[in-house]
Amino acid sequence: MDNLKIAVLLPCYNEEGAIGRTVKDFKKSLPSAEIYVYDNNSSDNTISEALEAGAIVRREPRQGKGEVVRRMFSDIEADIYLMCDGDSTYDASISPLLIDKLIEEHLDMVVGIRSRTNDAYPLGHIIGNKSFSRIVNIFFNASLLDIFSGYRVFSRRFVKTIPVLSDGFQIETELTVHALHHKFPIQEVPTTYQERPNGTRSKLRTFKDGFKILNFVLFLIRDIRPLFFFSMLSVLLSVLSLFLGIPVVIEFLESGLVNKVPTAILSSSIGIIAIICLFTGLILDNVRRGRVESILLYYKSVLDRSYYEN
Repeated sequence: MDNLKIAVLLPCYNEEGAIGRTVKDFKKSLPSAEIYVYDNNSSDNTISEALEAGAIVRREPRQGKGEVVRRMFSDIEADIYLMCDGDSTYDASISPLLIDKLIEEHLDMVVGIRSRTNDAYPLGHIIGNKSFSRIVNIFFNASLLDIFSGYRVFSRRFVKTIPVLSDGFQIETELTVHALHHKFPIQEVPTTYQERPNGTRSKLRTFKDGFKILNFVLFLIRDIRPLFFFSMLSVLLSVLSLFLGIPVVIEFLESGLVNKVPTAILSSSIGIIAIICLFTGLILDNVRRGRVESILLYYKSVLDRSYYEN
């Protein structure tokens, strides 16, 4: 690890009272690492506090955590990347263990999963995390416990091959799904999670951001598994078409007449749309395969010194 360039990335928005402590904790645990604080239009003393603690401060004017992560991944060159929230809730002392785990087991992402035994982790967040984790696990045949953790270590080739699409708190979901979809090696490691420092507050809004994340998960499923998504839609439309159309057919067989013409037209139209959805899924699935192959080829071409130093 001493021969590798390690970058600690701290996305930050109005974290006065917490960012200084976070930077100092990581400087103590990883003295050879470069610590970057990416400020996202903070209106308090976040920047001055980060500079005083010894961080390299940069700015991202486009609002949203996803926007910040996209900028960090594009700007910073390193062998190993550690990303953590700047709110002093994660245990920086365990960071060398996470990095060693990444190097020794040749992983692309190590996730520090949070404890759920104290008041620092609200009940609403626990329920939401479990629910979304279950959805992701079902669709990608995984067994992850904490898809929303902001404490992660990445290999260089992971960082340089993910096209970040999200703009807000959906970013953790996107990072997880990207790894699962492309079958990159990842692992979760238990970590402690503590309360935020007094005077600071979380930016995550349970219901508003929860709906955004749900919408993004559905977008990812449509984008990553289009055949499944459009096949299910085709089945639902086919059932609706049959529900409307069968009485019309029965009436025609009994009387030789079609009295419910609008219903017949509607049923036929829905049936046609169902067929279109099925073929749309088939076409997009072929497009997806080509895109995955391109990403994997580029992934294999990225030099990652952490794999050769061990």
